[in-house]
Amino acid sequence: MKHLNFIAAAAIALLTSSSAVFAEECDAAGTVGTGGSASAGGTSASSVGTAGSCRTDGGTTSSIGSGGSAATIDGKAQSKTHINDNGDKLKAQTKAQAVDQGTFSKSRTKTSTDGSALESTTRTMSHVPGQKPVKNTTRQKIILPEQ
Repeated sequence: MKHLNFIAAAAIALLTSSSAVFAEECDAAGTVGTGGSASAGGTSASSVGTAGSCRTDGGTTSSIGSGGSAATIDGKAQSKTHINDNGDKLKAQTKAQAVDQGTFSKSRTKTSTDGSALESTTRTMSHVPGQKPVKNTTRQKIILPEQ
């Protein structure tokens, strides 16, 4: 018990002795996000993506996130997400798909930010054999104002 009290006391001392960090106000900021889902028969698929940027005198800070899921009663379902960080450019892509014999549902979201523009696009599609496919696209783009 004495060992645990020592660790707790050391943690409190460390937290109270660290210098305070203050948030800077953004000169320009923006967020985007899209998502969608598709379903047909016993299949469904969904994906979502979001990104945000904040420009200050000290530089630009950005964040990105994406994810998805798919489900089916008897077939095969899969979802995958890839995020790429290339300097000040962030890109994310999520694909989700469920297939049960000839019936399928799929959703794909691509999201990106380069510090001056943010963009997100989601495309969904579902199909039952013998019927017309159902498709949808949602897109959002923001360009941050110059300083």
